[in-house]
Amino acid sequence: MDSIFSLAVHALVYLNHKDCTLSSEALAENICTNPARVRKVMAQLKKAGFVETKEGTAGGYRFCADAKKLSLNQVAQALDIRFVDAAWRSGDTDMDCLVASGMADIMDSIYQKLDEQCRESLRKITIMDIDNMIFQSGKQSRKET
Repeated sequence: MDSIFSLAVHALVYLNHKDCTLSSEALAENICTNPARVRKVMAQLKKAGFVETKEGTAGGYRFCADAKKLSLNQVAQALDIRFVDAAWRSGDTDMDCLVASGMADIMDSIYQKLDEQCRESLRKITIMDIDNMIFQSGKQSRKET
């Protein structure tokens, strides 16, 4: 997993909280990344129907989903995120050794189960839950943006 999931959740929570149209530049400033990266992720969120876009000088992105129902798992699905995965597989299925020939499939199965456990947890957390965690956790004393 890379940081696009965090970027997407941050953007959705911020857009929901602000309840207005924000440019990729404004989102990037709040997320602390660059606008091109934001636009790339927002295109996927738009395709999923979580945000809508407006063109022009006052254009940008607007949250259009139900924050109380949009789960973090749905966000992950829209971005095609795998939380637990291996970039490298050990062994070789053509080897005579049972450990060498069987390890990769066994580990893939374990990773798949762990990924599903992550998704199950994320099904229980919504964009509104994240907003509530931020604004009900005593951080209200910070300047609200």
